Amino acid sequence: MTGRKLVMLAAIATLSGTSVPSMSSTRQMTDTGLIFIDTTIENGSPLWYEVVDNVIRLNLLYDHERSSPNRAAGHIHFVLHARPGTSLTLEFRNLDNVWNGQPGSVAGELKTVAISDDEKTWRTVPTDSLPGNRIQLRVTMKGSTLRVARMEPYRLSDLDRLLETIRSHRLVRIEPIGKTVAGRQLEIVRIGDPAAPYRVFVRARAHPWEAGSNWVAQGLIERLLAGDEESRRFLRVYNVSVLPMANKDGVARGGTRFNLRGMDLNRNWDKPADPELSPENAALERWLDGEIDARRKPQLALELHNDGNGLLHISRPPIPLLEQHLARMKTLEGLLRRHTWFTEGTTSPTFRNSGTLGEGWLQRYGIDAAVHEFNCNWIEGLKQPTSSTHWRAYGAGLARVFYEYFETVKP
Repeated sequence: MTGRKLVMLAAIATLSGTSVPSMSSTRQMTDTGLIFIDTTIENGSPLWYEVVDNVIRLNLLYDHERSSPNRAAGHIHFVLHARPGTSLTLEFRNLDNVWNGQPGSVAGELKTVAISDDEKTWRTVPTDSLPGNRIQLRVTMKGSTLRVARMEPYRLSDLDRLLETIRSHRLVRIEPIGKTVAGRQLEIVRIGDPAAPYRVFVRARAHPWEAGSNWVAQGLIERLLAGDEESRRFLRVYNVSVLPMANKDGVARGGTRFNLRGMDLNRNWDKPADPELSPENAALERWLDGEIDARRKPQLALELHNDGNGLLHISRPPIPLLEQHLARMKTLEGLLRRHTWFTEGTTSPTFRNSGTLGEGWLQRYGIDAAVHEFNCNWIEGLKQPTSSTHWRAYGAGLARVFYEYFETVKP
């Protein structure tokens, strides 16, 4: 780029309020071997980047909550284009989130990312923490492109492939229940005999960055449809209804936490959903009301999420028969430890998870419900980093957990 062109661009930028790279930063980008960072891929992160002192600074863009100071950034998914053989240093910035009106940061949880040379095989690699809530990642380009993600991605196209694979199965019914803010169809996947004695509900991906929850849900579905004697025995006892991707709009745009109208889909379950602001939750609420009217109320509900801890969140609202609920959740925890790689345990004896589906469904509908987080960095029970393979295995283990839970508790 000539000096004259830079001057002309700077003048335009002054009028438009944007910035233009200096001659030195342009040279630095070339010197590092970086050619381009593509965020236009499906589920790509909204971000902007620059090169300073041979470090590629990636500035994540925030989701903002409606009528609130809360903001969230933490979703990562993009493609690096660079010269093969070059080593790159990436620095993630703009990680200073706000939650419950209080400043915080996602930097403490961003201990690993996943990378892939071919978009098929992913490996988890560690990051380095820096002062000022910054995270660095060093990678070497084997080819001309490299995918980088917070964890192995699960996109709308992945869900579409799953649904197409199972759609004609005799044990599956895919039921449209409503649409997202942007008009994407939401569906409940029902598996098993509607007349089975017990019923489970599972929801995944209320927060768009939490792809692991989708892999767990898929693993559960695959195990129940395996067609072996064990899966047939499970489905004689219970059936499952899965909402596999609650926040499709957020997943499509590479969001972190909120829907397109700034609403957290795992909050405000202590009251009826607003169909204008949270059509996704309003659709689920209508479905649940219909199930209750048809005498098919779920006896157990799990809300699946990712974070940096991996706890089972057991809320304790002031309800009648709370001790009986806590005893059943203790049974659930024990079965998770026995039949999956779960070791992290539950929240404290005074924990409240106000407004979440876990607490809201317990308070409003009398359904034993909990929020199940999965550590996005590390699986302590396996002493291994996270992967879609391990999460799908966890989902498969849930099939036996639900079976023994109902055989034991008999709610």
